[in-house]
Amino acid sequence: MASRVLWKGAISFGLVHIPVALHSATSESGIDFDWLDKRSMDPVGYKRINKRTGKEISKENIVKGVEYEGGQYVVLSEEEIAAAYPKTTQTIEIESFVPNTEIPFVYLERPYYVAPINKGQKVYALLRDTLLKTQRVGIARVIIQTKQHLAVLVPSGPALVLNLLRWGADIRSLEELNLPPMGAKAAGLSDKELAMAKQLVDDMTGKWDPEQFTDSFKDDIMALVKRKAKEGKLESVVQPEESGEAEPRSGAKIIDLTELLQRSLRKGGGDASKDKPAAKTKAAARTPARKKPAAKTRAHAPARRRAA
Repeated sequence: MASRVLWKGAISFGLVHIPVALHSATSESGIDFDWLDKRSMDPVGYKRINKRTGKEISKENIVKGVEYEGGQYVVLSEEEIAAAYPKTTQTIEIESFVPNTEIPFVYLERPYYVAPINKGQKVYALLRDTLLKTQRVGIARVIIQTKQHLAVLVPSGPALVLNLLRWGADIRSLEELNLPPMGAKAAGLSDKELAMAKQLVDDMTGKWDPEQFTDSFKDDIMALVKRKAKEGKLESVVQPEESGEAEPRSGAKIIDLTELLQRSLRKGGGDASKDKPAAKTKAAARTPARKKPAAKTRAHAPARRRAA
């Protein structure tokens, strides 16, 4: 199946813009058990239930609130929530570059492939190869579907991968865990134990091959589904029509790469605000001002049943 474009925009660092499109780097391969009405085989959706009374309530009677302290909530209107959303931009705005070994795995959340568009192949290749040569990754902000994300731009083979990161406030501290101290001596490990452990790891070491690992639960369920289907145990289900998705915006256009690199270096890596008027106008048109992210709360838009 052809890769679907999820987002179009540009990578921005200094005065350089690289028009790109995002493609999902993963797919959900687990079993999705849909709810069906056994009497009519109609799809069954989720109901809005009052947890105290157990009764279903209409959408018009639902408001959104944020718990402030024990049982005390602040109710927010849709207008107030909408005003707090970050301003939508079509830019993966790189704020800094860091060594590629400094991002702990616990921060990685979801990867996207980044592909060049609108004749952006050369400058795309320049950024990719520069990151590979310097062993750096780009720390960026990006807004996808009105939600602001922290992200890391990583070269991976011929591609750039944008991996969304968890915010630091979302990572739990290790202090509450009862972990052994670092270092073999401090942890009470003997040289013999270390040597045996190393030999076992060496014996089990091989090349990474994702094809060797499969979801046995999914395989067993799908085998059961195929067997029952061959036996004629099938039910017809008519799904309700879904509304079409809006076309993604077109990416930004690039201008002379050498000129932008020279100007970025002169301005200390991207201070476009002091550049000459014509350049300032172009840069401003391509990169809307970024709002300071709103304070994190536990209130979010209603969760989707399946990730986009």
